Amino acid sequence: MHDTTALLVELGSVILGLGLIGRFAGRIGLSPIPLYLLAGLAFGEGGLLPLGASEEFTAVGAEIGVILLLLLLGLEYSASELVTSLKTQYPSGAVDFVLNATPGAVAALLLGWGPVGAVALAGVTWISSSGVIAKVLTDLGRLGNRETPVILGVLVIEDLSMAVYLPLLTAMLAGVGLAGGSIALLIALGTVGFVLYLALRHGRLISRAVSSDNPEMLLLVVLGLTVLVAGVAQELQVSAAVGAFLVGIALSGEVAEGARKLLTPLRDLFAAVFFVFFGLSTNPAEIPPVLLPAALLAVVTVLTKIATGWYAARRAGIGSRGRWRAGGTLVARGEFSIVIAGLAVATEPRIGPIATAYVLILVIVGPLTARWTQPVVAKIQAWRGKDGSTGKGGGSTGKGGATGKDGSTGKDGSTGKDGGEVPAVRPAPTAQELAPDRL
Repeated sequence: MHDTTALLVELGSVILGLGLIGRFAGRIGLSPIPLYLLAGLAFGEGGLLPLGASEEFTAVGAEIGVILLLLLLGLEYSASELVTSLKTQYPSGAVDFVLNATPGAVAALLLGWGPVGAVALAGVTWISSSGVIAKVLTDLGRLGNRETPVILGVLVIEDLSMAVYLPLLTAMLAGVGLAGGSIALLIALGTVGFVLYLALRHGRLISRAVSSDNPEMLLLVVLGLTVLVAGVAQELQVSAAVGAFLVGIALSGEVAEGARKLLTPLRDLFAAVFFVFFGLSTNPAEIPPVLLPAALLAVVTVLTKIATGWYAARRAGIGSRGRWRAGGTLVARGEFSIVIAGLAVATEPRIGPIATAYVLILVIVGPLTARWTQPVVAKIQAWRGKDGSTGKGGGSTGKGGATGKDGSTGKDGSTGKDGGEVPAVRPAPTAQELAPDRL
């Protein structure tokens, strides 16, 4: 078969297969990311039907997919929102980093991967999937819940942290040493600060320069600008993904809204190609040996992410149920974890299989924890209450009972001053009591 013919047949088959996979995932209420990864494993080296002619095109498509993922993510936030999130949520961001990056770093060192592997795997376990979480919040009807801004605040800090983390990781993978890594970090920080300054002070001028009433012109200008900036960022060792993210931040208002509508279908297509390409680059035979460490790492980081969300919601004065919902929602890992592993796999090939298995586990478990963490905790607390194990007296009044000095159920933190659900005695129900899911 002619090379061009083989390319068209393989490429058409891949895109058609992705469409069918996406439809199937939507019908069963699952994120398509794990299915895309499995498809890549099936058609990659060592898979059922390896691809040959379209591999180079798929690699380029995967690069575009990463750029579009980060561009659309940047379009979701304005510079002022980022600054506000940094001011209010930075303690939660610090706790998030410590609790979730540490297990990955420790696991990499125990596996003998060295400092570079530890930094890479720390990033894989640290960053939640903004795409999967946004879809879960929409599907569960929680966009109006009180804990949702807290969840989004943590995600914003994680995404912005990538503007510093990715250049540092890229420098370490390139083996440039401490001096080179410091220069790359300074360039990244300077670039981020400069873009935020421009977006805050001159965002309207930038948006006006890019704006166009013609959708075709707007698409070409935004896409061309993004790819150009991504290429320059890559040359400066800042990472193409970060360059695309910063372009998204710099655009605002009607331009951002129009670009988001035009680019979302392209983002979905090339992001799917990216996940497939990552699967193609991983040998399926290498996954079974790492399933146990990946599963153990997943269990640990499920617990640490739940703790992160609980802490962040508690700082914001959210009630007990909202705290558990926030923690369960943050569990999913996805696009950023794969992006980090994709950068590191050339230097540390062993990270590919374990990152694939890890993401496959948590992209499936994440929507389940978002839905069931709070109900399961509530049932456990109810069971403990019936068993008489809650409160010092286990009775109906006093410190462990129904009414305390503050009108709460006492020290168990389920109601009262900690921003909890419903006080035991009140003269009339409020709107929040009538809509407990908003607590």
